[in-house]
Formats: sequence, structure tokens, C-alpha cells
Amino acid sequence: MVTRLIISSLAVLITALTLDGVTVQPWWWAVIIAIVLGLINSWIRPLVKFLALPINLLTLGLFTLVINGAMVMLCSWLLSPHFEVAGLGWAICFSLVLMLVSWMLHLFFPAKSKSKKRK
Repeated sequence: MVTRLIISSLAVLITALTLDGVTVQPWWWAVIIAIVLGLINSWIRPLVKFLALPINLLTLGLFTLVINGAMVMLCSWLLSPHFEVAGLGWAICFSLVLMLVSWMLHLFFPAKSKSKKRK
């Protein structure tokens, strides 16, 4: 769990440093941003995706990008002085780049499995 938090925090920090429209000040707030984004994505995002299901079907799933951007904007609003996003376009870019950076970091630092194989 701590490893995933560190990887997510690193992904947030790398993504914020990559994109001009996203700022994280000071750098250690990336840990708090990762926690808040995780909570938003686990509690609020499923409800929003369910309510937006008709428009998501009409757009063949592309509206999910807007939902992801809105979740980043919500996190930015909650942590306003320390995490700022310039607009919805930057929020959508942040969510896409964050997904890629997080995926690459998880490739380099895989999580240890809890179950051990017994002989």
C-alpha cells in the first residue's frame, strides 16, 4: 500500500512537472494530491459515470475523458492553493499523462503479491 502511494505521488509530481497548465506547490503535496485523487476516483467517479451513462453511450465512451478531467478539476478545487489546473483541457491532459506515467512506474516497480506459492 505504501509502495502504491509512493508510485502514485511520483506519477502526480512527474505529470505536473511535464504539463505547463498544472502546478503542484510545494512538491510534497503530491502525496496529498494522490490520496485525494484516489478517494475521488473510488467514491465520486463511479456515481458520476453511472449518471452519465446515456451520454457516454452516445459518445462511444469518449465522455469518460471529460469525467476524468472533471475529477481532476474537483481535486484542484479542493486543494486550490497547492494544486492548480488551468482548465478542463489541461485536466484531461493531466489525467491521460498521469495514467501513462503511473503505468510506466508500475512496470518498473511492480507490487509484491500477498500470496506466496507453497510447494
